[in-house]
Amino acid sequence: MSTTTQTQLRTSLHSNDYDLQPIPTEGLSSINPTPQEASFALSTADADTEADPEPTNVANVAPDGGYGWVVVASSALLTFWFNGIMASWGVIQAALLRSNLRTTSTSTISFVGTLGLAATVAFGLFGVRVMRLLGGRTTALVGVAFLSMSQILSSFTVGNIGGLFGTAGVLMGLGSCLCYSLSNTIPTQYFTSKLGLASGLVKFGGGVGAAVLSVALNAMIDRVGVAWTFRILGFMILATGGPAAWFIRERVPIGTAAFLDLSMFKNLPFTAVFCAGAIGTFALFVPPYFLPLVAQTIGLSSTTGASLVAGFNGCTAIGRLLSGWGSDFVGPVNMFLCTLVLNAVSMLAIWPFSDSLAPLIAFAMLNGLANGAFFTLYPVVVTSTASRIDSRTNSPAVAMGMAITGWTGGYLLGAPIAGYLLQAEGVGIGAFSASDATAGKDIPTSIDPFRPAIFYAGGVMLAAAGFVLVARMKLGQGMKQKV
Repeated sequence: MSTTTQTQLRTSLHSNDYDLQPIPTEGLSSINPTPQEASFALSTADADTEADPEPTNVANVAPDGGYGWVVVASSALLTFWFNGIMASWGVIQAALLRSNLRTTSTSTISFVGTLGLAATVAFGLFGVRVMRLLGGRTTALVGVAFLSMSQILSSFTVGNIGGLFGTAGVLMGLGSCLCYSLSNTIPTQYFTSKLGLASGLVKFGGGVGAAVLSVALNAMIDRVGVAWTFRILGFMILATGGPAAWFIRERVPIGTAAFLDLSMFKNLPFTAVFCAGAIGTFALFVPPYFLPLVAQTIGLSSTTGASLVAGFNGCTAIGRLLSGWGSDFVGPVNMFLCTLVLNAVSMLAIWPFSDSLAPLIAFAMLNGLANGAFFTLYPVVVTSTASRIDSRTNSPAVAMGMAITGWTGGYLLGAPIAGYLLQAEGVGIGAFSASDATAGKDIPTSIDPFRPAIFYAGGVMLAAAGFVLVARMKLGQGMKQKV
């Protein structure tokens, strides 16, 4: 330090023109700052004697990039695996019913997949608590370990439905819960104006996983069988997800947070958004679960039905990306409302009349886009709404945990309810069940019996859009306002 600087510091320390308490300490390297840091802090405090602005907490200012893009890429890879496997469960389910579980009903084995989905969201608050205790990186590593173990252990239970409930259901759900919670929370610490794009990229990874794995799993099962397909998945998750989890790092600690913050429900916009998610999830998995059955019923081949699902999953990937980018321009709530309306309209106005391939393709594309957008926009809408209520750093994480937990009923029961409606109309759910193979059984050959289930899903999504409209009107006046 120069003699001039030392003299200035001593003069500043003996001056009575300031109060030591308001001196900002953000950016200092330690509790006992160096003379250079002290000189900078004091000169900053005295720089403007006419205005006394409220000090800004640097930790609360997101950089809108930087290391955040590494976190986004890592989160997208984790989302690729857990979302891709859960969205492709139908492929594994069909293979199990053809080979190891011929005597098991389709409705029973389908609950293995929905149990994994439900566990992912049911333990949302648990995931936030684990992140607070262990940190983002350790939580990601534990989540990857659970995902990998769930697949490897499932390979030894392919002939035991009870074992699959524990491995491919519960254990898969726990791993997915941890990865899903951090992928929804950690990227929000790095972005503000580009938050929609960042969220879209993370969810885009899940859409790509659903499209790729739905084809890759079928090829692997044909080549090496179901058991080895599970093992290959487990080792691939460990080999790629482990390094990705290592790069997960929160910018600021999650901090101490209540397990529940029920006071948020006193805020009408948050309550409306929460209800929209809880209700909307009842309809999200109805199209991909039943598109193959619809295609087969109207006279299309099983290959065409599988192609429709692959196209649907591909459009969800595009919807995840484009909706996040678009929300940065028109506002996340506005974009979310538009996608829910598109989802409902496609199910109510197109799907009930899709007696041929062309309208079925149009429905799969439009509903896939809207379906994918839901998963991108909902976390952004929840976190932005929670930030309006309470600006504390940990509030969005707690709000997201509560909101995701609200999806449990829809994930677990949404598709089965549609299945029960189909059964009431005489549509067989199990393509490989003995009851469907009964000689002389009347099998529907039009889309008419599917309409009750379709109208159920479309009505549920329309109700979800109504809740978002309530939140939108409360958050801002005028539909042209960016919210």
